Amino acid sequence: MKKLVVFDLDGTLAPSKSAIDDEMSALLYSLLQVARVAIISGGAWPQFEKQVLAHLPIGDRLQQLSVLPTCGTQFYEYDNEWRLLYAENFTAAEKEKIVTALSNVVVELGYKPQQLWGEQIEDRGSQITFSALGQQAPLAEKQKWDPDFAKRQKMKALLAQLIPEFSVNLGGTTSVDITKPGIDKAYGIHKLKDILHIAIAEMLFAGDAIFPGGNDYPAQEAGVDCIRVRDPEETKRVIATIVACYTDL
Repeated sequence: MKKLVVFDLDGTLAPSKSAIDDEMSALLYSLLQVARVAIISGGAWPQFEKQVLAHLPIGDRLQQLSVLPTCGTQFYEYDNEWRLLYAENFTAAEKEKIVTALSNVVVELGYKPQQLWGEQIEDRGSQITFSALGQQAPLAEKQKWDPDFAKRQKMKALLAQLIPEFSVNLGGTTSVDITKPGIDKAYGIHKLKDILHIAIAEMLFAGDAIFPGGNDYPAQEAGVDCIRVRDPEETKRVIATIVACYTDL
């Protein structure tokens, strides 16, 4: 059996920018009783607090949970409170170059929307995230914008020419995540291996974007056994199956 089960957040544990529901909370808490759990997402730390941590019971079981915001460029663990172990932050010059490149690509591809809900380009310290319709866009609008990832694949191709020294991955429903080179979910997987002393062969990863260019794909490239899920409802079935298997041992 696997010692560590790793999840993406948006589209996997919850709809984009939404909180986990009561059923997911109960399933995750049950999973924490039988295995270590980690969550890696392009979201910033406050997003994890709002979407997941605020909906889990406080207790010693949280010591089994590792949280890796911004695609693994940060790492939090629980010891009576949540504490940051590391952060791979950009310099001011790097941030400026990335934001300029994103702005130019948006203009070139004609991706400036008629309406924005919040920031379109967000500085998350160790990651710059582009959200096509803004950070607070309604889920229904986001789901219509790029359901097949084709628009963001075009962005990724152009950004690869403009800022080849950075990693560009597609995440969430409308987002593009940019990190330092080599820092993506594979980086987070290796950090989990080093910090938790759990071999990659003893991990399982579940995510909705496990395909070339998707921001979950680096986990598969790192050698982790992966399960691609369609949505949080399918993730619930995966978790329930894992818990049942452990319980039957």
